[in-house]
Amino acid sequence: MPAIKNPDDFRRYLADFCSRGGSREDTGECRTAVADSRNTGVKYFTNSFWTAKQRQASSIHEISYRACFKPQLPHFFIDLLTDEGDIVYDPFTGRGTTIIEAALMNRRIISNDINPLSKILSKPRLFVPRPDEIAGRLDEIFKNADSYLKKSDFTPELPMFYHPATEYGIAVLMNYLKLRSDSGAADNIDDWIRMTATNRLTGHSKGFFSVYTLPPNQAVSMESQIKINQKRSQIPEYRDVAALILKKSRNLQKNLTDADMENLAAAGSSARFLTRDACDTREIASASVKLTVTSPPFLNIVQYAADNWLRCRFNSLNAEEIGERITMSSSLADWCNAMQKVFDELCRITVNGGWVAFEVGEVRKGEVRLDESVIPLGRNSGFECAGVLINEQNFTKTSNIWGISNRKRGTNTNRIVVFYKK
Repeated sequence: MPAIKNPDDFRRYLADFCSRGGSREDTGECRTAVADSRNTGVKYFTNSFWTAKQRQASSIHEISYRACFKPQLPHFFIDLLTDEGDIVYDPFTGRGTTIIEAALMNRRIISNDINPLSKILSKPRLFVPRPDEIAGRLDEIFKNADSYLKKSDFTPELPMFYHPATEYGIAVLMNYLKLRSDSGAADNIDDWIRMTATNRLTGHSKGFFSVYTLPPNQAVSMESQIKINQKRSQIPEYRDVAALILKKSRNLQKNLTDADMENLAAAGSSARFLTRDACDTREIASASVKLTVTSPPFLNIVQYAADNWLRCRFNSLNAEEIGERITMSSSLADWCNAMQKVFDELCRITVNGGWVAFEVGEVRKGEVRLDESVIPLGRNSGFECAGVLINEQNFTKTSNIWGISNRKRGTNTNRIVVFYKK
């Protein structure tokens, strides 16, 4: 089915969503509520527009990252508003959900994130090596461990997280990857190993390199980990670094088809990965992007650099410098000022007839309605607001029609403001 071409058809599609039994791909129980906002003059659509039950996401998405949305969200908009070969963009790429999903759907992609960890976590999943290639490279690295770091020269620095032998394996891998990167010899297998190891550094199960700690999308400080160990009476056990990387690699690839691999590689061949402020992406040509699907940093709720200090350390990145560059506004006014510049840039790069799906979640348990602040920002830049989607899997037919209970559920609800450029 071809992409929707204008806001009237978009709103008509959403209002008629239930009568067609769900999305264009799926069937299921759906309830639609449509309301005109008294504050914005924009139609709000509340429904279960996408759920994990409706469509299983690809295993290639299963990379932990703080404050990321589910793949079903970008899939919904990519399917609805673009055709194969169109360019899909995310100015706040994070773990790469939008661009990976777009690649799987045979779209071209542009990625941007001021945090260089984003590229490390997302680009390798476009060029997927075979498990036997990964196993062979890991075997080669650790058979020659002494050439990258002699055990006699190694001193554990993170005993609160890792068994000494595990930390030695991590250090060997760090040195190997740095050597390959500095020499320009790193290939897609090295990049995949870096990505997977970065994702396995800490977590709350034996599938991670570390002792039990917070979930892998939030690294605690060394001092906090010492307290966790004391409270749980735990001592870091040995973890086989190579074995865990290979296990995670197989899990990431477990439901990839040959067609998926071809689409990922095709998108990767023309993909662009920027590491810039989202308001200044001069490398992107004007009027070139058909759809942007993104979720910006919300005020100062998530401390990205603090959460990722161990990941930055493993990849020889300065977490403090990265944190200073990331937009973290303490007030709504400051956040809106920053986002206005982003919308100006999005309007420049969006084609006439293009779209922006701007996910703003719910902040401070619904006390801050970012959608109502975002609507005028997009309009100021030259966009038309096509509507606001509230994706809620479980809501009653009464109170939820007006989004009331959504504002009491914290961040369990997606709120997406959709814009159109004439």
